[in-house]
Amino acid sequence: MYDQGHGVPQDDQEAVKWYRLSADQGKTVAQSNLGLMYFWGRGVPRDVVRAYAWLNVSAAAGGVEADEARDVVRSIMTADQVARAQRLSATLVRQE
Repeated sequence: MYDQGHGVPQDDQEAVKWYRLSADQGKTVAQSNLGLMYFWGRGVPRDVVRAYAWLNVSAAAGGVEADEARDVVRSIMTADQVARAQRLSATLVRQE
């Protein structure tokens, strides 16, 4: 809603807030959207590690488009960044 401005003023930071709340509840679409917000640096500083981690969590839970998006993010990451993102993914799953 907030990331596109549907019925409300467009506000990336507000979108991130709501995506995070839903992502923490295990909503795969919100997890994917949050990952993409981190990838593009919309409403948060750009962070490919967090982007990959959220997309990875979504993909593991059956998120429809998360696999492909995660692979795109991975293609620009170093091996160290991927390793850190995978460790972060595990902590995000434990938080749910």
